[in-house]
Amino acid sequence: MEWDVIEVRVKADNALHVHFTDGVQGTVEFDNSFFYGVFERLKNPKEFRQVSVVDGVVTWPGELDLAPDAMHDEIQKNGTWVLSR
Repeated sequence: MEWDVIEVRVKADNALHVHFTDGVQGTVEFDNSFFYGVFERLKNPKEFRQVSVVDGVVTWPGELDLAPDAMHDEIQKNGTWVLSR
C-alpha cells in the first residue's frame, strides 16, 4: 500500500520522522496531552525510542501502533501529523 511505512526514526522525545513506500516523508509530533491511557508509557523517552516498523505500521512493544493511512494523509497534506488528545 502507498501508506505503508518503510522507515521510522526518532527525532526527539516527542517526535518521529517517517518515510512511506510512495516516497512521502514527514514528521509525527506528539503533544504531551496525547500521552495518556495506553500511550502514557511513551512519556518515558526510553519507551518512546523503542519504536519500529512492523508490517508497514509504526509500532511499539505491547501492541501500540499508529494508523498509517491517517498518518500518510496528514503528512502528505501538511508535512506533519500532530497527535493530541
